[in-house]
Amino acid sequence: MQEVKELLSEDRQGEPVMMEQQSELQTGKKLYVESYGCQMNFSDSEIVASIMSKAGYETTKNSEEADVILLNTCAIRDNAEQRVRNRLTQFQGDKKRRPEMVVGILGCMAERLKSQLLEEEKLVDLVAGPDAYRDLPNLVTEVGTGQKAVNVLLSRDETYAEITPVRLDSNGVSAFISITRGCDNMCSFCVVPFTRGRERSRDPKSIVSEAHDLFERGYREVTLLGQNVDSYRWNVTKKGEVINADEDTVNFAQLMDLVAQVNPLLRVRFSTSHPKDMSDEVLEVMAKHENICEYIHLPVQSGNSELLEKMNRGYTREWYLNRIESIRRHMPNCGISTDVISGFCSETEEQHQDTLSLMREVKYDFAYMFYYSERPKTLAARKFEDNVPLEEKKRRLSEVIELQMAHSLESNKKAVGKIHHVLIEGDSKRSSDMQAGRNTQNVMCVFPKLGHKKGEYVNVRVNDCTAATLIGEIVE
Repeated sequence: MQEVKELLSEDRQGEPVMMEQQSELQTGKKLYVESYGCQMNFSDSEIVASIMSKAGYETTKNSEEADVILLNTCAIRDNAEQRVRNRLTQFQGDKKRRPEMVVGILGCMAERLKSQLLEEEKLVDLVAGPDAYRDLPNLVTEVGTGQKAVNVLLSRDETYAEITPVRLDSNGVSAFISITRGCDNMCSFCVVPFTRGRERSRDPKSIVSEAHDLFERGYREVTLLGQNVDSYRWNVTKKGEVINADEDTVNFAQLMDLVAQVNPLLRVRFSTSHPKDMSDEVLEVMAKHENICEYIHLPVQSGNSELLEKMNRGYTREWYLNRIESIRRHMPNCGISTDVISGFCSETEEQHQDTLSLMREVKYDFAYMFYYSERPKTLAARKFEDNVPLEEKKRRLSEVIELQMAHSLESNKKAVGKIHHVLIEGDSKRSSDMQAGRNTQNVMCVFPKLGHKKGEYVNVRVNDCTAATLIGEIVE
């Protein structure tokens, strides 16, 4: 581990790896980017803004003044796709007034529906998949010649490692750092492997350099992002072959250890973990560093082992509960959240009850909860019948939500009367007289202003709570 640390420190002499700057053009044109879906999409939009900035485009928050409008999309659920279609229809109305405006679609939905969006519905001029963002300036130019522009080629090695993201809609305190791209898990319900390609890990040197740069620019929290951060593995192929014998291999636990050492005032979070890959080594590193937040998002999807096998999740109910037990053994106060899918193919009432019983056993602090939405190209769409009636899906989901709301409130009530170390992210959304920030368990706290600035750490005594928020006051 020491050898790895020294290796990554060599590039800290002079300019950081991430800060190799290219000359920027001055075209006077403006770019508007709108993001949907997961944190990875929002992180990708920041890469897109950086690439377009080098081509002379200034980012704007006003779509009405933009020369190029790009929607970074999600294909995980049908609802997200419908929202994007509605938005594209609105932009087509704007385009009638400004025909020179370029409207493009990026990301997962772009790869999946390229022909339909371009030719059949004629909603966009440009389509770029998640691995084609470097080509965006060329694609925009191609549209200017009267052509429809498409690049949805997937890559086995693109990580955008050397590109410094432009932080969009940033609070100046928290930032995302992408550490992997793509996914190899092939969960039967998920379209990500088909839209984002094979999993590949980013060079740890560039990750550590980006964390250094963010801290020097005033950021105090980074979130390491990947579809499955636990399978991060630098310098090793999927077959276990070493890529470069002169470089050390780095796994996720070692990477997190390196990022935590950037500065003790830089908080480190990560998302998303996979139950089949989360190791005790990761938990040991988390417990060792005070600045690695005690919060883990560990999607379960279902509490029934038979359904988990059908989902191709790679673990059983028993294995999952073993991981929960290990988390709490290493970090008794760790916050834990999850994902739950209701009404997956042929889910029985008994299997649904297994999910509820697992939720009662774990008592998650928070959860993302959905009913199953069949996605084209997935194994589930090809192999299984989506045969749980919609009304039944909604009923089961409502039971999951009701139970989780009770658990969230129960969890937050345990925080009342205690003092929490909180990083101030800015003013509360509801009152400019209040500030807001998260504790290490990722729970939002609100408290009256006492002259502290965002980016500062404060101790907050919690006096009250809701199911989603802790309410308190700063104690000096």
